[in-house]
Amino acid sequence: MVEPQPHRVTLPNGLRVVLAPNAEPGSTEPGGPPVVGISVHYDVGFRSEPQGRTGFAHLFEHLMFQGSESLEKLAHFRHVQGSGGIFNGSTHQDYTDYFQVLPSNALERGLFLEADRMRAPRLTEENLRNQVDVVKEEIRLNVLNRPYGGFPWILLPPVLYSTFANAHNGYGDFTDLERATVDDCAAFFDTFYAPGNAVLTITGDIDVDHATGLVEKHFGDVPARSVPERPSFAEPFLEGEQRDRQQDPHAPLPAVALGYRLPDPVAELDSYLANVVLGEVLSDGDASRLQQRLVYQDSLVVDVQAGAGLMGAPLDARDPDTFTVTAVHSPEVSTDRVMEAIDSELDRLATEGPTAEELSRVTARWSAGLYRDHDRLISRTLDLGSTELLHGRAELVGELPDRVGAITTEDVAAAAKALRPETRAVLEIEPTGDSDGGAA
Repeated sequence: MVEPQPHRVTLPNGLRVVLAPNAEPGSTEPGGPPVVGISVHYDVGFRSEPQGRTGFAHLFEHLMFQGSESLEKLAHFRHVQGSGGIFNGSTHQDYTDYFQVLPSNALERGLFLEADRMRAPRLTEENLRNQVDVVKEEIRLNVLNRPYGGFPWILLPPVLYSTFANAHNGYGDFTDLERATVDDCAAFFDTFYAPGNAVLTITGDIDVDHATGLVEKHFGDVPARSVPERPSFAEPFLEGEQRDRQQDPHAPLPAVALGYRLPDPVAELDSYLANVVLGEVLSDGDASRLQQRLVYQDSLVVDVQAGAGLMGAPLDARDPDTFTVTAVHSPEVSTDRVMEAIDSELDRLATEGPTAEELSRVTARWSAGLYRDHDRLISRTLDLGSTELLHGRAELVGELPDRVGAITTEDVAAAAKALRPETRAVLEIEPTGDSDGGAA
């Protein structure tokens, strides 16, 4: 796959635009299927939520689908689906994204829809109360009434981090959600949803000049507003192992999560990527170190995973980010025994590094997975948009296979050496077997 080269435009109101056509202007290469991807990434995630407003970024994502200046409730859904397209949104640590995939002849319709809600979403008491109930039900389904719900992305951060921004529950506390007002929503929109705080990405079967003209037509008159200064969420590393234990009435087996701080994914990208490779060496496939040791050799666990990124994907956040190791084990095996085996494998890698064969295998698999993902237009669109927002360079998406391929045995050994017991957080999940447990 040849990565499309991004073209950039910045509108007078501050909106940054990334356009990545399937084929460059004047190219004789085929342009691919007649489909376009559109995404808007706003520079606000759950780390930007103020105290007393947990879950607000995710709640506001829901409100952005409840009508806008020119469209009544559910009209966005009808226009996209009526064009044969799909749409959705998601909230992350440092950004919120909205996307559509449409036939290329519906490009202007998709841009109008995004511009209209960037200009003025329909914030009403009815919409707010309805979406608070929807979000609460989503939390019940995905966290409170599910085995290992919130494990580890909700439960581990307050053990590893001390500041509210990094440690709080991004899904939100029910009390905070219920206290939200329309005025709160309007203030959140005014603060974070300015065009200068967003990146619009358009990919696929597009002509750059034509698409740029449509962007200027629909987004050019969205009023410019001040953009908040992005705070640093940095905090000191742990100076001793921190532990916590949580009970889970739905979990069939005990589990443990280990959390470690990662190098800065923006300022120390190559060191961060060494941790990405380390995660693959540890748990990617049956031949990986932890699978071989903990599952097949010692029969300590039934599942083990390791990798960079608190939310399960690398390069999805700014600093600080988290390397996690999670394991589910039988009650007959102690948590300390599982941790000792993990530490043993980390020590081996810190001393010897991975073999040349391991390194070649995992980097090739990782790069192949990236290419496979980017054959899907929506994955390519979202990655270009988030990378432009977080790193300031959408081109990085196309450079990652070569940069990962340049990671050496010594780089991985250094990454493993940094994952020390005295700098980690440990979260244990204790099954309670209470079949009546759950949320009201």
